[in-house]
Amino acid sequence: MASKSILNKKSLDFLEKYLNNASPTGYEWEGQKIWMDYLKPYVDEFITDTYGSAVAVINPDAKFKVVIEGHADEISWYVNYISDNGLIYVIRNGGSDHQIAPSKIVNIHTKNGIVKGVFGWPAIHTRNKAKEQAPKPDNITIDVGAKDKEEVEKMGVHVGCVITYPDEFHILNKDKFVCRALDNRMGGFMIAEVARLLKENKKTLPFGLYITNSVQEEIGLRGAEMIAQTIKPNVAIVTDVTHDTTTPMIEQKTQGYAEIGKGPVIAYAPAVQQKLRDLITDTAEANKIPFQRAALSRATGTDTDAFAYSNGGVASALISLPLRYMHTTVEMVHRDDVENVIKLIYETLLKIEDGETFSYFK
Repeated sequence: MASKSILNKKSLDFLEKYLNNASPTGYEWEGQKIWMDYLKPYVDEFITDTYGSAVAVINPDAKFKVVIEGHADEISWYVNYISDNGLIYVIRNGGSDHQIAPSKIVNIHTKNGIVKGVFGWPAIHTRNKAKEQAPKPDNITIDVGAKDKEEVEKMGVHVGCVITYPDEFHILNKDKFVCRALDNRMGGFMIAEVARLLKENKKTLPFGLYITNSVQEEIGLRGAEMIAQTIKPNVAIVTDVTHDTTTPMIEQKTQGYAEIGKGPVIAYAPAVQQKLRDLITDTAEANKIPFQRAALSRATGTDTDAFAYSNGGVASALISLPLRYMHTTVEMVHRDDVENVIKLIYETLLKIEDGETFSYFK
């Protein structure tokens, strides 16, 4: 592929629309509709399942199946308890960070639409410095401006309503993409761009390609577990985000080294099939795509694990996008890394042969 920019105005318009839409775990379908609509010109058909995973398919009649995958859901909160004076206590839906909550605006999703609220916090003047408390799940509350529980309930808010942050996409210093839910809406975006490039470059694959946007990753890889059984792939290349470890308060001796702008991060882990991983690193080197490496103990913690251990074992690999400030509303990635993940997946697909098992024993 030429070295010119992969992303165009249509791509970035899709990315902004896709990110700005809320898709909390268990409620991903509106985002999936946006994603599928973008992919329609580039694929042959779609598969969806009961819980909302969406798969765009190229060459659906092929027996040999290759998955490229990201996950569609974002972290959020649930309404857990409404106090008599109308304050709302929450529990996590995924790995939401309680320490960033105070002073954040929220959207509470109800049957009647969005109800706005704020995570309140005592003013600095009023806090007892000798007994200073940090934000915790049991002391952060949402205020919707109601005088009591009855008024909250009249707004349509009840236990179980899901809560998201409204923070929207923007670009810092020309090449840094910032938003909530880059983890892992960027994955869905990148695999969609791979499909676009295959179509625009008139590439014919000798296998079926299953561009998979799984749900419910943030609560235990559940969507990938389900859709892996539906597709029954032979190969799976998963993309997710990983930590940029160059920012303060991160210990690189334990967390490893990765930095935004330095390229995709290729994982080394038991769930990563080594011959597939070697194909990816060889492809990166041959195409002069910069990349980094990460060693992961026991599990990758991503949908790679779900695919790898499904259906008697599926050759799987993980290509991660380095990201700053994970599970906050200001997650940040570098445009160059986004383009290089897309390039790496694209070029790797062109190297996979029909029927390739990546067996260690042949």
